[in-house]
Amino acid sequence: MASLRLPISLDQTTDAKKLNFSINPSHLSDRCPIFHVTRACIISSLNRVKHIKLSRLDVELLNVINDENIGLSSKNDFVDENLIDRKSNLQPQVKSKYLGSKKWIRRDVGLDFNFRRNGSEVERENFFVCDGELDVNYSVIGADLSIEHCNAILKRLEKYGSDDNSLRFFGWMRSNGKLEQNVTAYNLVLRVLGRREDWDAAEAIIREMKVLGCELNFQVFNTILYPCCKRGHVELGGKWFRMMLEFGVRPNVATFGMLMGLYQKGWHVEEAEFAFSLMRNSRIVCQSAYSAMITIYTRLSLYDKAEEVIGLLREDKVVMNLENWLVCLNAYCQTGKLDEALQVFASMQEAGFSQNIVAYNILITGYGKVSDMDAAQCLFHSLKDVGLAPDETTYRSMIEGWGRANNYREAEWYYKELKRLGYKPNSSNLYTLINLQAKHGDEEGAISTLDDMLMIRCQYSSILSTLLQAYERAGRIDKLPLLLKGSFYQHVLVNQTSCSILVMAYVKHCLIDDALKVLKDKVWKDPAFEDNLYHLLICSSKELGYLENAVKIYTQMPNSHDKLNLHIICTMIDIYSVMGLFNEAEKLYLKLKSSGTTLDMIAFSIVVRMYIKAGSLKEACSVLETMEKQKCVVPDVYLFRDMLRIYQQCGLLNKLADLYYEILKTGVAWDQEMYNCVINCCARALPVDELSKIFDEMIHLGFAPNTITFNVMLDVYGKAKLFKKVWKFFWMAKRQGLVDVISYNTIIAAYGQNKDLKNMSSTVEKMQLDGFSVSLEAYNCMLDAYGKDGQMENFRSVLRRIKESSSASDHYTYNIMINIYGEKGWIDEVADVLTQLKECGLGPDLCSYNTLIKAYGIAGMVEDAVSLVKEMRQAGIVPDKITYTNLINALRKNDKFLEAVRWSLWMKQMGL
Repeated sequence: MASLRLPISLDQTTDAKKLNFSINPSHLSDRCPIFHVTRACIISSLNRVKHIKLSRLDVELLNVINDENIGLSSKNDFVDENLIDRKSNLQPQVKSKYLGSKKWIRRDVGLDFNFRRNGSEVERENFFVCDGELDVNYSVIGADLSIEHCNAILKRLEKYGSDDNSLRFFGWMRSNGKLEQNVTAYNLVLRVLGRREDWDAAEAIIREMKVLGCELNFQVFNTILYPCCKRGHVELGGKWFRMMLEFGVRPNVATFGMLMGLYQKGWHVEEAEFAFSLMRNSRIVCQSAYSAMITIYTRLSLYDKAEEVIGLLREDKVVMNLENWLVCLNAYCQTGKLDEALQVFASMQEAGFSQNIVAYNILITGYGKVSDMDAAQCLFHSLKDVGLAPDETTYRSMIEGWGRANNYREAEWYYKELKRLGYKPNSSNLYTLINLQAKHGDEEGAISTLDDMLMIRCQYSSILSTLLQAYERAGRIDKLPLLLKGSFYQHVLVNQTSCSILVMAYVKHCLIDDALKVLKDKVWKDPAFEDNLYHLLICSSKELGYLENAVKIYTQMPNSHDKLNLHIICTMIDIYSVMGLFNEAEKLYLKLKSSGTTLDMIAFSIVVRMYIKAGSLKEACSVLETMEKQKCVVPDVYLFRDMLRIYQQCGLLNKLADLYYEILKTGVAWDQEMYNCVINCCARALPVDELSKIFDEMIHLGFAPNTITFNVMLDVYGKAKLFKKVWKFFWMAKRQGLVDVISYNTIIAAYGQNKDLKNMSSTVEKMQLDGFSVSLEAYNCMLDAYGKDGQMENFRSVLRRIKESSSASDHYTYNIMINIYGEKGWIDEVADVLTQLKECGLGPDLCSYNTLIKAYGIAGMVEDAVSLVKEMRQAGIVPDKITYTNLINALRKNDKFLEAVRWSLWMKQMGL
């Protein structure tokens, strides 16, 4: 075993000059045991020394172990338990030679137990062996046994791992009064409890020591900290450390070495910073603590803080060991500060550390990170000159560097050299190589690399993921079928997860035929998983905009003998709707309906939206009726909005009112769009006060009305003759920049309908002053208002203004003229308007015919009125209730009662 050399630091009460004893570690041979100097200058050897393992840096500091000064470990294992027990305040600077892992063989405990106390030999009868464990012969010991003798027995029991027997004997010592001021016994039992991880009992022991007046020092807490740190229990380690500080115990070097190594294992930066700060404030120098702090910061990419700790190394005048130099070198290389790294490298050599392959590997890695491969190559070739040979890490770093530089030729050369020398590539090398081969189109090389991945026992799923990433990044995913052969393809066919990942990648890149082939060849059986996979593929195609691919996947799905998959069918209904294939979408809905599948809220939403897009509002209402019968279906805010729009467009005012109050009962959260939708759709279905309440609530919650909402409110208040509120809303809308032509038209129409011609005219003037041209709708409102009020001069004036403006008369204009002329019995003018209507290419619409029938009735032209109904049907215009009502009224006014009755019966027969 490699020797451990510790420079001896005496207790403060010891006068080194009086002892006349000088120890120089350099004079000790490699096989010299560790010395423990007491006041009496008795030199005794420790009977067992455990290995002290070194921390592993991010690059490979595990390989750094040479004939150099390493110090306390900071990552893997910690200070030996035997070292923790020492009473002298050691400042360990351990020198070690790493000669490989050595397994310790437990010696036969037997009865080989002799020790001297005051010159007399303790009888062997005090012990016996039971079931291979050393135990105490309680029949031969008594209460007169001295504390030293008891401690020796307890130490031997603890040494040979007889934990239960150790605890039993400790209990015997407690009952016989052997524990007062006995720190040694407590330390030994704390070792036992630490091995057993009985932390509650350990805490109870420490508190018992406090009560009994035992001196609590760092040895006590280090004893219990050691197993915590060795097993990586960060929270427990922190707990013991906080208790240590709470009890006023000053930590020593070993405490900080163990804690910092523990925090480095889990990268607990805040806890490490606290311990490191406390260490410096206590003026304790622990070399491994500095290394751990730098390593933590470097791993977490906190490079500025890592450099600050490097500065503290110099400020605190720490005698740096090899590990300190290497972590500093690594920190600068990780940040890309190669000039500073070279300065550290030079200082390291000046400090007397021989050439080290790990240092060169760190520098090579650093140059690779900044893509300065010329410098990395120079370092590689200089290794022979300084008496070093490239190792496994060297070649791995060169592969990574050339890979980052996208130089496939060089990376491949170093990869082949790595294999030729008997080294194995790591997963990072293989990932780098497969990425380069994907970019450079070397499929043969990629196949070889896949074999190497299997050689180092990479999992098939991991290989597949690496391959997909590489070829997807290179934009050559279509080459994957050439690579996935043999065992790889068989793995895909039997593994659900790998199969899913592969077909998802194929679908994403429109390789639908390859994806369907894999799905056809698969051998795993899981219907539920398969349905979910097909649904995922269809949704993926939809989201990517490849709707035809989604249809192809759906049409080639295997037929399911079980009930239909609601999610897949609904997704396809939505896809067909987007594509405008409403017949196909409706077929799927009817298929669902006939199969007896219960639709959920999302399914109803999709079907309703499909009918809305198709313009089939009647069918949409039918679907909503079906949904209402399923009491368990509660619409969400989106479906509620669709329902409001459907009922509004269909003029179902009662439905709108009922739906509004249902929405209030459900307690669904309203957003801005919901408020606007309710106001816009329910304006004619709800009382004015209710609409005002909704609008005020909307404003109070901070939601912004849109222009349509303002115009709807203007229309509602205008029809209710609440013109003060009309103008209040108008100015509110104007302040928000939401007034448009429709706003003015709405107010003009409101005044016109209420025959307030003065305000109507002034509103038109205001419209022009505000920069808006008078619209045809405004002219039509004025035309209708003046005509109905009998102001024919103003009526004709408006007609002239329409002709002078750029606006061409529409159906509404001609219908107003027909209606006004007809009311006055001016049948010739009606005929002229009808002629103009036909000449301008518009032709009469339903409203025109209804108005003409009414005009002919007033003029007594009953036969012409009846002929208009026939003309309507020939023109493809279906008469409505108003048509027949006007016709019946015309017949009655002209004493055609039998004819009127006949048409009335016809209306009833038609359900009008």
